[in-house]
Amino acid sequence: MDRSLIDRIARSVLYEGYLLYPYRPSSLKNAKRCAFGTLYPKCWVEERGGSDRSDFQSEVLFVGPASARVSVLGRFLDEDREREVELETAISEQRTERAGTAELTFASAPVSGGVFKLTVRLRNTAEIVEERALSSAHAVLSVSEGELVSMTDPPAALADAASQCVNAGVWPVLIGEHGERDTMLAAPIILPDYPEVAPESTGDLYDATEIEEILTLRILTLTDKEKAEVRASEDRARKILERAESLPAEHLMKLHGTIRGLAPARQETWSAWDNWANRAVAQSVRVNGAEVKPGDRVRLRPTKRADIFDTALDGRVAIVTAIEQDFEDNVQVAVVVEDDPGRDLGEMRQTGHRFFFAPEEIEPA
Repeated sequence: MDRSLIDRIARSVLYEGYLLYPYRPSSLKNAKRCAFGTLYPKCWVEERGGSDRSDFQSEVLFVGPASARVSVLGRFLDEDREREVELETAISEQRTERAGTAELTFASAPVSGGVFKLTVRLRNTAEIVEERALSSAHAVLSVSEGELVSMTDPPAALADAASQCVNAGVWPVLIGEHGERDTMLAAPIILPDYPEVAPESTGDLYDATEIEEILTLRILTLTDKEKAEVRASEDRARKILERAESLPAEHLMKLHGTIRGLAPARQETWSAWDNWANRAVAQSVRVNGAEVKPGDRVRLRPTKRADIFDTALDGRVAIVTAIEQDFEDNVQVAVVVEDDPGRDLGEMRQTGHRFFFAPEEIEPA
């Protein structure tokens, strides 16, 4: 078991939504923590109603001996401080541990020969509304022998038993190296089995729903006044800014994208697209009686006013990079703006610097 790998995933869950771009305290998005999996005092939940919870429950299947040892770690944030409650016992035993207002419980029940249903529950036992909530609550469950069963893709023989497992407030996934089945993470965020933090990532941004390359570039566009506010706020925000400012250009390119692996596709997968793949691709287009092809200079005259770019680019000179055709056989002229500082990005076919116009929206320059 790679503990460092597991801890990195678990910490990503723990701090998801902790801070959001632009990482300034004065930003409305950071006026309140946007944590997932918050467990509130039961009295507060009952008073307010809705979908808020005071506990979560995770049930998973285990195949192995009743004597196998199991360890469960409950983790959460309490007023921005990391807190843990941990227990260890045999599969066949029940146990409860407490840390402050957090109560962690483990129980099991036999399903069939050598198969057990394991139940983990983490509860906020606070009895008054004023007591603090447990934010980003999740649990890590590990066994010493035997195997835990994927709840996302259980084997056919255990599919019915898996469907009877009740997971409320979290979803359990296998975690660790691919193929290992001794550890599961019950997280308040839906994850696949064996989630990973991309090796190209340089550190936490606390917003895994964003594209790290875009977010890093946006951080670099903050004004000096905004950066000063970030530096003066808290240590985690300051480190994000310092990391973005010191990131070399070659590492930014690594964030742009990568291919993890390729596999040959079955022939029938692409059979429906054969006609599209074999279509005749236009090399040029007629505009006002003149032939326009890649490399030519044109002046943009947008007419559709589909978005702000149609207004901002009106009258600008652009360079044709390609003649494209969509599934409805409409011809589109792909261009990059001649004086765009990010023109090279457009020539690399990146969004935001490469634009498409109908032939009637351009004229030879």
